[in-house]
Amino acid sequence: MGADFDSVTKAVVPAAGLGTRFLPATKATPKEMLPIVDKPAIQYVVEEAVSAGLLDVLMVTGRNKRSIEDHFDVAYELEGALRAKGDEERLSQIQEPVDLATMHYVRQGEAKGLGHAVLCAKQHVGNEPFACLLGDDLIDSRDPLLKRMIEVRQTYGGSVIALMEVPREQVSLYGCAAIVETDEDDVVRITDLVEKPPADEAPSNWAIIGRYVIDPAVFEVLEKTPPGRGGEIQLTDALRTLAGRGTDEGGPVHGLLFRGRRYDTGNKLEYLQTVVQFAARRDDLGPDFLPWLRQFLDEVQS
Repeated sequence: MGADFDSVTKAVVPAAGLGTRFLPATKATPKEMLPIVDKPAIQYVVEEAVSAGLLDVLMVTGRNKRSIEDHFDVAYELEGALRAKGDEERLSQIQEPVDLATMHYVRQGEAKGLGHAVLCAKQHVGNEPFACLLGDDLIDSRDPLLKRMIEVRQTYGGSVIALMEVPREQVSLYGCAAIVETDEDDVVRITDLVEKPPADEAPSNWAIIGRYVIDPAVFEVLEKTPPGRGGEIQLTDALRTLAGRGTDEGGPVHGLLFRGRRYDTGNKLEYLQTVVQFAARRDDLGPDFLPWLRQFLDEVQS
């Protein structure tokens, strides 16, 4: 394979979910804006896209998501107040998300599933490959997952899905892949995909995590994809179709076996675990937070 495939320059971030697992907090606050210490989760996702060289970011939002747009926009009154106080540190913090990337927004009018959210990006993306990053999954900045996925797309064409090995009893929480090895240790060819299968029916325990590099042929497939599991249009179903195609038709689909650090913020327990891990590693918080945490754990266990 040569490296003649179109380069990836755009990122799509679906952020239209209702966040029901975090009610009542998400009644008026988007789940994507819940803070990981002092920075909203969605900013980490955009920073990841930017670190992979993707400076054009389309956010697929829904109703009651205006605060996401506001976060990546200029806050003139707040900036003015901080300048007047000479608070350059906080001024820099609120300007940082504004300068990250060129941000675009489109509304998903109805919650019809991830596949439909991706389809909402069709007009912006056009006939180009693109990255898709889900906000529930945060990838450690020390692990350049997305950059490696783009390299794999450049080599093989088609689409690339990030896969992570999970315990067999957890496969029903994910989409799972049937895989065939390639000559590269971290790359597999995907022959089948199943959305949230029972553990005894899963083709493997390699689960899809929320990072994709997708061929634009997916849009034509999504337009014809009927609602699947949960009555929603599933991106997994569309990628399954592309997995059976050649490069001249938008296929194939490869998987990148990710063995790095991933943080799941999609449920309360793992969200709390993520916040603790991020806080513990920070130079400004860790030295005070860790001793307190150890003391607290000793008290709870005694």
